[in-house]
Amino acid sequence: MDLPAALELLKAAGVTRVGTWIRPMHQELDHRQNWRLHQGRISLVAALLEDAGIRLGLEYIGPKTLWSTQRFPFIHSLREARELIAETGAGNVGLILDSYHWHTAGEDAAQLDGLTDAEIVSVDLNDARADRELDEQQDLDRRLPFDTGVIDLDGFLRAVTAAGYTGPVKIEPFMASLAERPVDEVLTEISGLLDRAITVGADAARER
Repeated sequence: MDLPAALELLKAAGVTRVGTWIRPMHQELDHRQNWRLHQGRISLVAALLEDAGIRLGLEYIGPKTLWSTQRFPFIHSLREARELIAETGAGNVGLILDSYHWHTAGEDAAQLDGLTDAEIVSVDLNDARADRELDEQQDLDRRLPFDTGVIDLDGFLRAVTAAGYTGPVKIEPFMASLAERPVDEVLTEISGLLDRAITVGADAARER
């Protein structure tokens, strides 16, 4: 199915946001070449999505264990992702802001200052393993929010609240052990964690 046909289905389903991730390395394209490739492709896709009333979220990938695996590292930080989005000139492109990638990129709440609701398409919450150093964290091996306390989720959520964010929030732990547990049990735990995150955000809003 081509993109225009897919967009008709998305519009009919009431979808207003979609997202993808930016591969943070390349074996053949250097940073400048890869940047130009992404800028052109994102601009083209964004124009089609805009006509359908859909926003595109881009997620940068933070772990060094991934972006260092090929010859040319590419975008793996918030600053780079924001710069690429700005250079596309597309008003319907923003960030998928993931606490895990934010943390593994070596960023803190200060890097989130100045973000606005218009720049954020979606928010993902995770925690990191406590038995690994920052540069040892693996992209597909995370922990549930607030589990280890390695990631400053309070600071992250306060910054997201300060940005005036009004969109969706989801949990994305990449934990194989969750699949071994009863579904209802996992959903109950996830619901409780989202409630906790909402409480942190609400408290931050009242303090502003």
